[in-house]
Amino acid sequence: MSDSDDVLESLASLPTFHHPTVSPDGSTVALYYNETGRNELYLLDGATGEMNQLSSGEVPRNARWHVDWSAEGELVYFHLDAAGDEQNDIYAVDRDGAVEPVVEMDGQVTLADIGKDRLLVGSTAGGQMNLYDHDLASTETTKLTDYERAVWGGLFSPDGERIAYSTNETDVFENMDAYVANADGSDPRNLAIGETGAETTVSDWGSNGRLLVSDNTEDLSRVGVYDLASEVVTWFGDLVFEESAVQFLSEERLLALRTRRAAVVPVVYDVESGEGYELDLPEGVATVPQQGEAALSENRVLVTHTTSDRRSELLAYDLDTDSSDVLLDAEYGDFEPSQFFDAEYVTFDSHDGLEIEALLYDSGERPSPLIVNPHGGPRSADYRSFSDRTQFLLARGYSVLQVNYRGSTGRGREFVELLYDDWGGGEQADIAAGVRHALETREWLDEKQVVVFGGSYGGYSAFCQLLQYPDLYAAGIAWIGVTDLEDMYENTMPHFRTELLERYLGTPEENPEIYAERSPVNHVENLAAPLLIGHGVNDRRVPISQARLFKDALDEAGFEFTIEKGVDIHLSQVLYGNQSFSVLHDRRQ
Repeated sequence: MSDSDDVLESLASLPTFHHPTVSPDGSTVALYYNETGRNELYLLDGATGEMNQLSSGEVPRNARWHVDWSAEGELVYFHLDAAGDEQNDIYAVDRDGAVEPVVEMDGQVTLADIGKDRLLVGSTAGGQMNLYDHDLASTETTKLTDYERAVWGGLFSPDGERIAYSTNETDVFENMDAYVANADGSDPRNLAIGETGAETTVSDWGSNGRLLVSDNTEDLSRVGVYDLASEVVTWFGDLVFEESAVQFLSEERLLALRTRRAAVVPVVYDVESGEGYELDLPEGVATVPQQGEAALSENRVLVTHTTSDRRSELLAYDLDTDSSDVLLDAEYGDFEPSQFFDAEYVTFDSHDGLEIEALLYDSGERPSPLIVNPHGGPRSADYRSFSDRTQFLLARGYSVLQVNYRGSTGRGREFVELLYDDWGGGEQADIAAGVRHALETREWLDEKQVVVFGGSYGGYSAFCQLLQYPDLYAAGIAWIGVTDLEDMYENTMPHFRTELLERYLGTPEENPEIYAERSPVNHVENLAAPLLIGHGVNDRRVPISQARLFKDALDEAGFEFTIEKGVDIHLSQVLYGNQSFSVLHDRRQ
């Protein structure tokens, strides 16, 4: 690879795209693209591949949130948070580039679905995340649901007379049920698809009163078609791998995503026969639009494909010929694709015999230092997809280990629920076991140069690893990490309070011991290695108070540290955008 000192800036400057979605007539793809050096909204011709820039600085710099088309295909809706705190409003841009606000509300606002003359949005304006109807003609916004637990999804029926969504009204926190109600929110009906304690979600509303759903009653998530008239579900797949529903392609075919061995592949099912097949693509992560439309035509589907050592490219996949055309090539600049490093898929037994999956990247350095990089979530996972950050570290000679600890997605409901009532426990033992396994089986790793680095829940893991397993690590980096669980409960957004903390740990009043015991802020005396902490001051998921409380605990314990506010850190600035950080670094040695 080229001079490693230039790799980070060179990789970060390569154009990337996000959230491609197809127009109602199938002719055009709207997507975020940063060819100019800034995230902008583009329109791509589905037949010719011609790209035209639509926005000019009006869309967010961060492409976190999806875009979607209006019912007529004349507007593209996008999310914008002026303060950079995820408290979004909904804006629209027309095909001439004119931008206007559409839905402006307090709290976090997310676009759920598009109707002919209305929008279905989720919002925390009333406290909890619930659904609202926005009338495009009158600009009036009306609350449709009023649940104590968060409402997820939100779909208009094809005739606009009903809505479907998921929420939980039971006392079992891990439960989630699918509901159908009138368009004004009245007469909600629980479809009672899965058992209590399982999760049922709705993905698409087809013709003839059919809903496309996912449910994990049988442990592994599976895809089904629910007939509202007969109240019967037709299930697809053989429960060998996790599968999640995406959308109907037609009355005859539906689209799903299958997860296996840290890879994701689209699956097409015949609705009548139940037979299915995977799209023929190299093993990696192949995804289709899950917000908006995926079909370019009756037989062509929009697919984003990447592997551990190949950057993302946008494909038009022909379902009849099992072949694909490239609509938007992956950009490599001065790099050669052969220069990048592939991941090795590995498994190992954790401390209690549970099999854990991981990805191990070998930098080729001998001996090689190791970066342990726990993922966020915790309900997430590391997959075989390209990462600028990982490839940069590899170019600098650092090997990288990513552990899909208990609680990660892709292994079923039971695997997820192993983390309930156990944050900072079994999953941290899994990460440590993964480090030991790597050191014992790869003699080329330098056991004296192991560093843990993570963000969000990965930041929480970085704190936990340093404090629970200090002998393993020479240093650590915690980025927007959780340090005080009770403070997190009090100050995060309402739907994170209920659907994350209460779901996993109960309330601080119910379980004060685990909130105290599993909070890194209460164990700072165990810190034995240099630590760098970075935290965005506007973060509403993991508030800045988490870093400040840990800083106060370090101060009280007699640690020496430096604090730099509003500085640009080269590594974080390039990979995560321009943010202000509070930086703490242990300088005792």
